[in-house]
Amino acid sequence: MKKLVLSLMMAVVLVSLMSCTGGDAYVAGMELKSDKTRAVSDASQSDLETLVEGNSAFALDLYQQLSQENASNLFFSPYSISVAFAMTYAGARGETEQQMAEVLHFDLPQDRLHAAFNLLEAELNSRQSLDEEDYFQLNIANAIWGQNGFEFLDEFLDTMAENYGAGLRIVDFLRATEEARQTINQWGSDETQGKIEELIAEGDLDEGTVIALTNAIYFKAKWYSPFMEENTHDAQFTLLDGSTVTVPMIKQDMSFYYTEGSDYQAIELKYKGHAFSMVILLPRAGEFEEFEASLNAQKVSDIIDSMEGQALNILMPKFGYETGYRLEKILSDMGMPNAFSNADFSGMAANAADLYITDAAHKAFISVDEKGTEAAAATWVAIAGLTEIEFNMNRPFIYLIRDIETGTILFVGRVLNPGA
Repeated sequence: MKKLVLSLMMAVVLVSLMSCTGGDAYVAGMELKSDKTRAVSDASQSDLETLVEGNSAFALDLYQQLSQENASNLFFSPYSISVAFAMTYAGARGETEQQMAEVLHFDLPQDRLHAAFNLLEAELNSRQSLDEEDYFQLNIANAIWGQNGFEFLDEFLDTMAENYGAGLRIVDFLRATEEARQTINQWGSDETQGKIEELIAEGDLDEGTVIALTNAIYFKAKWYSPFMEENTHDAQFTLLDGSTVTVPMIKQDMSFYYTEGSDYQAIELKYKGHAFSMVILLPRAGEFEEFEASLNAQKVSDIIDSMEGQALNILMPKFGYETGYRLEKILSDMGMPNAFSNADFSGMAANAADLYITDAAHKAFISVDEKGTEAAAATWVAIAGLTEIEFNMNRPFIYLIRDIETGTILFVGRVLNPGA
């Protein structure tokens, strides 16, 4: 076969980072509100295929949305976002449920969808290898954090525990908001080997939060065919505007799965164990925007299916960066605004009339070098709307004015007749 030169510049990178070990269901000192444990999924292979197809469609839909709103490097885990919102979706009903299903491509009924997510996790987890030659690190964890005293439906909690390995961890958003935030952030850091240190920024949670649903993924694997460090050299990388920057390029001559079209080249780089791979799509020079705009799940699938073995000379830049995205506006614009305003989460709690998603965000990390890839991502969804207690001062009351920090009472009074 003809030996091709594949210079990996201005590439759209799609990394398979989907797998899991099953999230913790309990943390010492936190009350577990469901005694259910992760169940063996009874989902069918057909349901699993439907779920994966839907997740892939959402992945490319979200990529298109993010690419339009960001002029810099992109990196995110659609799997992490899908899982976090699937847990949220378990409590959605009515038009909120319908909108979420359409945007997230949840094409199965609620019970079958969550069972399929459970089966997908088991399938991915089965690919792990502890063999020294093929070893790679892979972890996924799910957790839900609920306001102390807020009553969630048993059916919702059981769905979380049985299908996502996520027991309810009790925190106090109302009186100890910052402590709750730090607790969740420590969990996120632990589950991503310190790569996502501050999943939730200061001020993103408030006293009205009643539940936060979180997912974290960590992945680290060596290339099946590592690049030799002595071949790494500085070279020019051409930006979209035609200017260039000097970056370290790693190089390898080997046979890989490869395909090409009139406007692109594509390659698959496998990791040790052959369970995961990185698929790289390289648009032809000057055709990046047009090719990127044409991408959807079907096109990506067709490209991968057309790959065949080919001797290649690969030049790829070493790269690494962190990203972060607020998801409220993005997902609202994609077609699910109700979840963030006029929501129906009556499947989550009996007194859920005022519940809605107040914040949702995603953070990710990627590092690629001669040895392999390290990546991490985490997603959180916060729902607020504590059931209102009427405080109607239509009768005599006592009041005081005080200094909060010292507790010094400066004034005290009472109102027996406000009209006197």
